[in-house]
Amino acid sequence: MGSLPENFRFSQSSLQDYDDCPRRFRLRYLEGIEYPAMQAEPALENERLQWEGSYFHRLAQQYLLGVSAEKIERLANTPNIRIWWQNFLSFARADLADLRLCLPEVSLSAPLGRYRLVAKYDLLALTSDGRLIIYDWKTSRRRPKNEWLASRWQTRVYRFLAVRAAAHLNAGKPFEAEQIEMVYWMANAPDEPARFPYSPAQARRDADVLQARVAEIAGAVDFPPTEDERLCSFCTYRSYCDRGRLAGNLDDLDGEYEADEAMFDLNFEQIAEIAF
Repeated sequence: MGSLPENFRFSQSSLQDYDDCPRRFRLRYLEGIEYPAMQAEPALENERLQWEGSYFHRLAQQYLLGVSAEKIERLANTPNIRIWWQNFLSFARADLADLRLCLPEVSLSAPLGRYRLVAKYDLLALTSDGRLIIYDWKTSRRRPKNEWLASRWQTRVYRFLAVRAAAHLNAGKPFEAEQIEMVYWMANAPDEPARFPYSPAQARRDADVLQARVAEIAGAVDFPPTEDERLCSFCTYRSYCDRGRLAGNLDDLDGEYEADEAMFDLNFEQIAEIAF
């Protein structure tokens, strides 16, 4: 019998953590230990980049909720955020203007066996021909490779859950897999979005893989550390596994680089000293 709580909610983050390192999954989600060490050095730059990523997401959300670009621009208060904001504004005016409906910061949830699968989307957008486009904003310093993005649980979970749980956006009728597309928009590579359409075959495969992985986690009694010790340099739990105390170098961090909302959950009303 495993140690997973009956009310556990799976997300792309928890699934990815388990795949990357079962021990990290246990420490974070079962024992509730939060961020005992730095992820990367230099620490101040690492923290600044995470904070900027979270702050940018809030600015994009407010714009999509109808706050004027002029008011939001006053809040773009670092060089990175100013660049990202101008890139986003150009993208939004060109690519989002003709969409039938834009819903920022939407959460979806659906049963997954005895548990639930949840996701929070940067933007769900309906097109005039009835398709659902999932947008996700990435503020990584280097553009992730499409192959890397395709392999991540986020790409699988977000599309799969849109099929299972977004019928209320489609007059009560579930979206077909081929009506779903996921788009990663890169703040530092605004003209190079990564697009991932969906298909019935992919949806069936994702359902099988998700069910199998959830059953594996639910039945697990041992959560060993990863065999790929290269990941440990950037793991905040490395000292719990005697995998070193020093953080890896930020320049060596591959893949996406974004804020963790649990660490930087900004209150927009507190940072925005202007009247909307």
